[in-house]
Amino acid sequence: MRLDEFIEDLEPDADAERRRLAAEKSYAITDYLEDVQREFQQSISGDTVVGSTSPSIFVGRSNYPRVSTGLLSPVGNEDAAEEFVTDSRWYHQDYGIDDVLQRRTGLLNSTKSAGVNVEDVWDGFVGVQREVAIADRPVGVEIGLDSTPDIDVDVGPDDVQTPTGPRASARSADLTENPHVPPAIEKTLEDDDWNAQGAMNYLYRRGFDVYDINTVLSAGALGRGENRRLVPTRWSITAVDDTVGQFLRGSIRNEPTISEVQVHEREYMGNRYWVVLAPGRWEFELVEMKAPGSIWNPAPEGDVWMGAAHEGYGGRTGYVEETAGAYYASRLGVLEHLADIGRQAKCLVLREVSDDYWAPVGVWQVRESVRNAFEGEYGTAETLHEAVQQLVPLLPVSMNRLRRKSELVAGLQASLGDFG
Repeated sequence: MRLDEFIEDLEPDADAERRRLAAEKSYAITDYLEDVQREFQQSISGDTVVGSTSPSIFVGRSNYPRVSTGLLSPVGNEDAAEEFVTDSRWYHQDYGIDDVLQRRTGLLNSTKSAGVNVEDVWDGFVGVQREVAIADRPVGVEIGLDSTPDIDVDVGPDDVQTPTGPRASARSADLTENPHVPPAIEKTLEDDDWNAQGAMNYLYRRGFDVYDINTVLSAGALGRGENRRLVPTRWSITAVDDTVGQFLRGSIRNEPTISEVQVHEREYMGNRYWVVLAPGRWEFELVEMKAPGSIWNPAPEGDVWMGAAHEGYGGRTGYVEETAGAYYASRLGVLEHLADIGRQAKCLVLREVSDDYWAPVGVWQVRESVRNAFEGEYGTAETLHEAVQQLVPLLPVSMNRLRRKSELVAGLQASLGDFG
């Protein structure tokens, strides 16, 4: 489908719908917290969480190498514990911002301070945490608390990890059932000579999604024995996206290029993504445009904030600072698609963050939006330049400003009309 027809066929009332959603920004989450607090009070007997089921873990990064380790447990929803796990199902179930915040604030984060070196630690609180992390389903635990839950939910402008819920200092944790550990994860645990990168790629090839691998890495259950350490959740998310992305990039290096310029689009949670693929050797760039009034650009009368990061055929040598985890998450989605079709391409991802994105939900929404942008029809153009020219009127910035920020767009031939 020609790009102009593709753009015309997109939902014509999308802007009106975004405005409607903005007008209805739901701050019911604050009322919901009152219900959460009541459930916690009913579920805590003395200093023990009764009937707790932990589907996941959390590792903080403050004071590294001594960090806060946490067991995440839904209180009052133990039978539905799996629904509280951050993964691709949230996208396919069309979760909104409220849905995510309600599930995250419904998770009690029972924390205890621990050193990151955990090579042989499989007992005590950290041992239970690691058992939960390597299991393929929620695990029953009994948690002894040293404090009552703090309902001051941590929802800050962090575009990597999902928000965390109420916290309480834990004294102890015990399993109330035996965790079920997949054979592939047992294999990575038993091989003390396997480096973490190799183990991550092995698990990915065996069908584990990056969400599962991230949890195992965070619990210090991957890598050579003497190097096994707890990895803060924020770091492990990006590390897995980057490692798997490098593996996939290597797998397409000798593949033929795509034969046409393609434009894919996806909109989710106030974020709009344009994914432009063009014939040529692998090259990737993410350009982010964050509207005034959004959580990273709060001044309502300010200018659109822009950030970008780029890599060529050989990849990057340093960490991306400006676009951070969104870069690795979006790159992974593109590389998965190219590996699936056995092709390579130049790729430009344009991410527009509107003021509808009123609370951060985590980098998973970037990953899933780009992954799913390749579903359905797409637009085609004769050249990358033509594709960008047709998209610019739909963006909140001019071609001139986009060219100043984007290496890929800067390399395109300019016309006088671009500077109007």
